[in-house]
Amino acid sequence: MKTVKISLNSIDKVKNFVNDISKFDVDFDLVSGRYVIDAKSIMGIFSLDLSKPIELNIHADEENDVDTILKVLKNYIVED
Repeated sequence: MKTVKISLNSIDKVKNFVNDISKFDVDFDLVSGRYVIDAKSIMGIFSLDLSKPIELNIHADEENDVDTILKVLKNYIVED
């Protein structure tokens, strides 16, 4: 599992993010405080506080998969 911080601070960003990760056949979780939701669920994402960065857990087995996913998600990833 790989964890990164992402920012989804606009409606368009959320829609594009869900479209991007839906292309992958792996599980993604978003973690905000004590809440964990399926990152492929637009309604779930809008239930979170999107004003600050959120943790994204990528449940991919292969390192190559993770690298590919991170390239696709580079526009959402924020540094600490």
